[in-house]
Amino acid sequence: MRKLSLCAIAIALIAHCASAQVTPAASLLALSKQDHTLSIVDPVSLKIVATVPVGDDPHEVIASADGKTAYVSNYGFGAFHTLAVIDLVGHTRQPSIDLGALTGPHGLDFKLGKVFFTAEAAKAIGSYDPASGKIDWIMGTGQDRTHMVYAFADGKRIVTTNVNAATVTIMNKSERRPGGPPPGMGPGGPPPGMPPGGGPPPGMGNPPPPPPGGYWDLTVVPVGHGGEGFDVSPDGKEMWVANAQDGTISIIDLDQKKVTATLQANVRGANRLKFTPDGKLVLVSPGSALVVLDASTHNEVKRLPDVHASGGIQMQPDGARAYAACGRDNYVSVIDLKTFAEVGKIPVNGPDGLAWAVRQ
Repeated sequence: MRKLSLCAIAIALIAHCASAQVTPAASLLALSKQDHTLSIVDPVSLKIVATVPVGDDPHEVIASADGKTAYVSNYGFGAFHTLAVIDLVGHTRQPSIDLGALTGPHGLDFKLGKVFFTAEAAKAIGSYDPASGKIDWIMGTGQDRTHMVYAFADGKRIVTTNVNAATVTIMNKSERRPGGPPPGMGPGGPPPGMPPGGGPPPGMGNPPPPPPGGYWDLTVVPVGHGGEGFDVSPDGKEMWVANAQDGTISIIDLDQKKVTATLQANVRGANRLKFTPDGKLVLVSPGSALVVLDASTHNEVKRLPDVHASGGIQMQPDGARAYAACGRDNYVSVIDLKTFAEVGKIPVNGPDGLAWAVRQ
């Protein structure tokens, strides 16, 4: 009897190991807002490798640079304040990150080994350092519904959309201390008896060190109503913003910090926008279709009325395919970027946020 039991256990273990699927080196991550889960998808077979529970209202997902961990924002329209953490190798949920008073996390990015996130209800963005387990930087925007975020690779520029304010905030890291000269150091130079460039005024001591994260210059740029989904061109020069209420797209020159063009793109309701890796095309998800624009001419290249793209858009790094969340149809559409044909569907209940994970 004992031998039979041991055999049964061994058979069960073998069956479990045989059924368990390994996360591929490159995988698509897809959130289900209805099931509150994260699906890990093999982009070759288009099969779901694993499904892992996340938070109560998942909206966006991002993977770490090594492709081993995913972070999910639990939004709750400003009521929630956590990021779910998923082990992409072990297919398990790890302890959540409590953001405290930084409520309404939504947009996510992963740069410089840190998770950048928006805190919509707090009108701020911040960064979480997984190495220290702490929030190491916060910057207020003062704008209503700070929603999506993109951090440049060097960490010296961050951009975010503010939906209800109909603005974009461009944050540039500065080497100078904000404010005017120290007391007694007016525009006329140092007071009598103090040598030019001779250091701080008497009794002032050395100036304090810069705050964690350094000094930042913020520029607020007006865009269309409902400006939400956006992307930065691969060369880092332009930011394209989908204005959901207007159906337009605002193009911002990030060095000039101003809108240089407003496209009448007929994309009312669009909440996500994404460049192809080569920067030649821009895909937009207005819910009624998937719209493809030429990034150079600004003309519409293709409109796919049967692909009801209503959420996240993700690009395969080699530029061969795009993935678009079709919330009302309960699947992620797979688009061939050469033919613009739909070549597959990945079943996900109420899909929204999408991300790409490459394990190092």
